[in-house]
Amino acid sequence: MKWLKAEVSVGTFQNILVFFVWLAWAQFTACVLVEMKAALSGVGVPGRVPGAGPSQLLARQLVAALLLVGAVAGSFTPGLSQLGQGIEGNQQPTAATAQQTPGLFAQQQEQAAGTAAALAEQASHAAAQAEAGGGTARQDDTKFYRIQPPEGRHHDSLWEIAERHLGDGRRYKEIFALNKDRAQPDGSKLSEASLIRPGWIMEMPGDARGGDLVEMPDEAPEVSPEVQQQIHDYARTGDHAQGGGGAGAQGGGGDAHVSLPEQRPAPAPANPAPAPAPAPSAGQEHATPAAEAGHSFGLPEALLAAPLLAAGLLGALGHRRRQALWQSAFGAVGGRRGMEPPTPEGDAQDVQDALLVGADPEGVRLLDRSLRGLAASLAAESRALPVVYAAWLSAGDLHLQLAQPAGKPPAPWRLGQDQTFWMLAKDDAGRYEDVDTAAPYPGLVSLGTMDDSRLLLNLESVPGIVSLSGSEADRAAVFASVAAELATNGWSDRMTITLVGFGEDLTPLAPNRLRHLDDIEALLETMEAETRQRRGALGAAGHDSVLTGRTGPARHTRWAPQLVLLAAEPSAEDAVKLAELAADASRLGIGYLVGTGSGDLPGAAWEMEITGEGKLLAPLLGLELDAQLLPAAQQRAVVELFVEADPDRGPDGPVNTPPFLVDISEQGRPAVYARLVGPYEIIGLDTPDGERSALLHEALALLLLHREGVHPRVLSSALWPRGVTDDVREALLDRLRAWLGTDPDGTPRLGTDRTGRLTLAQSVVSDLDVLRSLYHEATQGKGVDSRAVRGRLLTDALVLVRGPLLADRPGGRYRWLTHEIVEAQLPLLVADTGLALSGFHLEKGRAEKAIEALDAALRTAPADERLWNELLRATHALDDPARLTALAADLIGRSGARGLPPRTEALLDELLPAWRDAVEAAAAG
Repeated sequence: MKWLKAEVSVGTFQNILVFFVWLAWAQFTACVLVEMKAALSGVGVPGRVPGAGPSQLLARQLVAALLLVGAVAGSFTPGLSQLGQGIEGNQQPTAATAQQTPGLFAQQQEQAAGTAAALAEQASHAAAQAEAGGGTARQDDTKFYRIQPPEGRHHDSLWEIAERHLGDGRRYKEIFALNKDRAQPDGSKLSEASLIRPGWIMEMPGDARGGDLVEMPDEAPEVSPEVQQQIHDYARTGDHAQGGGGAGAQGGGGDAHVSLPEQRPAPAPANPAPAPAPAPSAGQEHATPAAEAGHSFGLPEALLAAPLLAAGLLGALGHRRRQALWQSAFGAVGGRRGMEPPTPEGDAQDVQDALLVGADPEGVRLLDRSLRGLAASLAAESRALPVVYAAWLSAGDLHLQLAQPAGKPPAPWRLGQDQTFWMLAKDDAGRYEDVDTAAPYPGLVSLGTMDDSRLLLNLESVPGIVSLSGSEADRAAVFASVAAELATNGWSDRMTITLVGFGEDLTPLAPNRLRHLDDIEALLETMEAETRQRRGALGAAGHDSVLTGRTGPARHTRWAPQLVLLAAEPSAEDAVKLAELAADASRLGIGYLVGTGSGDLPGAAWEMEITGEGKLLAPLLGLELDAQLLPAAQQRAVVELFVEADPDRGPDGPVNTPPFLVDISEQGRPAVYARLVGPYEIIGLDTPDGERSALLHEALALLLLHREGVHPRVLSSALWPRGVTDDVREALLDRLRAWLGTDPDGTPRLGTDRTGRLTLAQSVVSDLDVLRSLYHEATQGKGVDSRAVRGRLLTDALVLVRGPLLADRPGGRYRWLTHEIVEAQLPLLVADTGLALSGFHLEKGRAEKAIEALDAALRTAPADERLWNELLRATHALDDPARLTALAADLIGRSGARGLPPRTEALLDELLPAWRDAVEAAAAG
């Protein structure tokens, strides 16, 4: 032990330092060897060197840089082995490689293109000789790769195959060009560069390298005879065997690309579009499918054609307005007690109407329940979620397109047109109820429609980057649509959407989901950290991907997607960095949508283009969609609606003045009086005969709740959510005008304003209008200066309250009320009236009268904490501890497991300090 106490000399210190330096060098050398072996052998994920996190990362970057330099140099000196391929097989990949070389290599690209042209001529002679000689020359110089199953690794992709065997993932297009539309062993064909299946055979370029390639199947003993025969058969299906046609020829029946699902025969056309076929019902026996789709009455067509986006925006806007209403009612916004949100005008009003017409909340609900139900069923069977590239909504049915076959789906799902489609019929989807499970595919977002089928792309599952080319304005409309739908959709729980280069003004749509970064440098820094964190978290949790994590016990708090929308085209250097980040992104739940002006982006797994005519093209995916867009003007109007509804806007929040004040004097007796607060009754009109009576009553109710005016299409959409023709709508309006009649001066009681919106005359009044006017007059009008007038007005107002809004409305009708704020306004208005009348009586010591007023208000607003607290104060004023104790016990029973609200509990501590013991004693007795 003496050596531990001995003095450390300079020589000893140097020896220790040398030892650690050599140890670090040996560790780094081991890292380089491990990374080099993985890169050259084609092993998917390199092994980890113990304790060498930063060192191994540096070694990986050095090896990647070395291989990238080798790939670039190789692109300028094509190997002689390529001469054995056909004209298209040689010429096209070489040109593609030259075109993808970024920035600084422009001159070398021209030289490479000239070399490619010369080699193409030589290749044509070589191909002819090969064909004449039985094709042996071609086969001897050609390598093959068999797609591996995803056991212990992520799913194979052409990008990863090119990265392992060609040294550059961007050369995946060469592999695609060699194999496009050639029959695979399972009978299907490669028709889209990102969808490949285990067991498929890929012909590789001549310079491919790696241990899992097969050059001469007959002399490869590790390859089974069956696989050897499959490769022989596959080799005979190339361009030379088909008489030309090239990689660009379109296949006739490939089923491996993102294709339209087969539609079930239906008795009548159905709807993914905003103006669908109407369901036969009373009063619309002449309705036919969607004649109004081509006539918008001035409403924005883009939102009319985006039912899922419109439903998300409408739901989020309603939630925001309710927040503002509640905060205002409880005095959280500058002490105000406003009840009315600002009425939109101009473009904002048109956009709000378009949302009401175009929204399909039922479709969103079915989609959400169907996906969560699928996740719950798979979890019950201990099965992992399959990788889903896309979803199609077609004729009301839901089709999921899988990355690869995943067996038989759980009932009521069934296999679709092939093993990569899982299909759920609309009728079966309606049987799903809400389940407590995480949203399995929150990254699904609508891109557009094709043959009346709506495509939703799963951004987080794409094996690489999704690039979008086109003009800047057209790209911006696509990016805004994608961002808005992701931020507000109803089939996800949590996610982070990062907007780069655009969309700072979009953040009010969902401040908790949307974040804006100024430039790509900030994005790269953020996503590098996020990628490292996710890889570490997945490894620590023992998950292969976020999909397996979403069905585990942490499903509600982790593995939410991170989706990046980069509108501006990145530089060549930044594009390469993005490609590196995106190479493993799909496993981590990270998706990238990147804009480009050229249409050629490194690392782009799926390439799309938006045209000036609104078409979204993806040739490699076999898609030509009518794109879903959110143009700049409508984007600004949508944001205006959300900003105006922001509960934190202070003095600009809800206002006190009702939209329509009634003359409450004796001279103001209306010609038509509708009772909406409680059971629906109409005084002053004869009841219409026949089955159309219900439609007329519903139409009048909608108009009464919107004194500012109702767009004709909003009215027809509310009455017939599945669509209606112009003649049916106009016939209803004619009957409504005739039923309402005219005032004594001949003025029709149903008219139109300067914008064409339907309005009611002031002689048509509802009890809700009267209730609002009485409360307003009592608190801001004549009742302010006269106590007697205030008491009378408040009493008259509370007498009008006979129950909830339209209490006896029939089931299946009045569904438009789910979009209305009035059902949240009415209980608050009644509560405010009851509180004001209670205060009026307590001022004179009339506690029993105050309690009567509060009890009347509680029948309509039983959950309003303010009413219960005021009831406690009024009961305390009676000086009856037993009655106060009984009320406290009643409150505790109503509160359930949640317990009393903090304010109520604090008030009881003040009014009845021993209330806990008293309540327990009363319960025990």
